[in-house]
Amino acid sequence: MRNNIIHPGADELTYEIREIVEVGNKIQKTGIPITWENIGDPVAKGEIVPQWIKEIIIETIKSDNSCFAYSPTKGLLETREYIAYERNIEGGAKITPDDILFFNGLGDAVSKIYNYLNKNARVIGPNPAYSTHSSAEAGHSGKHHITYRLDPKNNWYPDMNHLRSQLVKHPEISGVLLVNPDNPTGMVYKQEIIRQFVEIVKEFDLFMISDEIYSNLFYGGVIHKKLASVVDDIPGIALRGISKEFPWPGARCGWVEFYNRDKHPDFARYAKTIIDAKMLEVCSTTLPQKVLPKIMGDERYYPYLDKRNSGYWEKSQLAHSIFSKIPGLIVNKAYGAFYMTVLFEDGTLHKSQFLKTANSKADEIIKPLIDSAKYDKRFAYFLLASKGICVVPLSTGFNSDLYGFRITLLEPDRNRFTSIMQNIAEAANEYMNSN
Repeated sequence: MRNNIIHPGADELTYEIREIVEVGNKIQKTGIPITWENIGDPVAKGEIVPQWIKEIIIETIKSDNSCFAYSPTKGLLETREYIAYERNIEGGAKITPDDILFFNGLGDAVSKIYNYLNKNARVIGPNPAYSTHSSAEAGHSGKHHITYRLDPKNNWYPDMNHLRSQLVKHPEISGVLLVNPDNPTGMVYKQEIIRQFVEIVKEFDLFMISDEIYSNLFYGGVIHKKLASVVDDIPGIALRGISKEFPWPGARCGWVEFYNRDKHPDFARYAKTIIDAKMLEVCSTTLPQKVLPKIMGDERYYPYLDKRNSGYWEKSQLAHSIFSKIPGLIVNKAYGAFYMTVLFEDGTLHKSQFLKTANSKADEIIKPLIDSAKYDKRFAYFLLASKGICVVPLSTGFNSDLYGFRITLLEPDRNRFTSIMQNIAEAANEYMNSN
């Protein structure tokens, strides 16, 4: 073509969590059943949405014809009023319904947040990173995502000294992202750590993004605190949604909360740009917004979440006990969301390691892929072809310089979950000792 039509950030747009499915599907066609540990969809993994939630949705559809109509661009007023009330009674930042903006899932929100940021402004995020954020930010800038380290030898807590050094090194950084509870590590930020972020953001005159999609999914004795609780007067954006909590990922319903727009004119103009961009799409899906206050305000909602969280904690401990016995692996218990990251220790992986594939056709599928693959992705390919288990490698799936993989805590059958974890752990041990 006479002009270059390729976006400068095109090569940064990767999503290994779903891309590895293509390889898995090919291997499945060879007759190997696949266990999908790659994606965080509780419904797909067998969790049952409670009947009382379904009944609220059904009754709303039957009785309220407006749930089939457009909603206001920002979202239904009564739903935004409910969210603002809930946030305000928690203490900390005070918001109004006008500080809330609905999206068709947080993927939509993440895309808007980065696409409408000044092209020269960067947002630093954690390493390991959640690829929706890291790819969107890198795609916006046309440059590789800048990160600060999460420390696997300190419960995956952030290395604040590294964050500070990155801010000094990269003056183009204008915002700081944290994901709390964290995906992929399952770490939950302590309130004092969030305060440290706030102080650094204030010191360097930045804004803050807190992805809180898993904010009510925490366990093991920890308490999750939202950015709103300690945001003080810094400009901030929190992201929340219903896909993981209800769970209803297919509803594509999420929202952002803007903090302190009135105190920062540039941030207010940036927020208005995001709102204006959403206006071009007309609105977000109406039905999930209609039922949100009814479901979250129901007396059964939080006991229901408590039961789910207890199950995740049990599986977190079980998975930790299995993987921690394998020499060469580093694993921390998860305390939030429903993921856990398993690391290979430095020096344990190299290119001559292998697992015996389940059949020759599976071997043919991965053979052209393994030579150029990073060490942990190479393991993931062999795991697929030998054991029929699909995990996400840390390096390519989560923008990391560490080698490892993410598992989920979603399998509802305890015996099957135990078997899956044992199979992965045994495969990792066999792989590391295969040469």
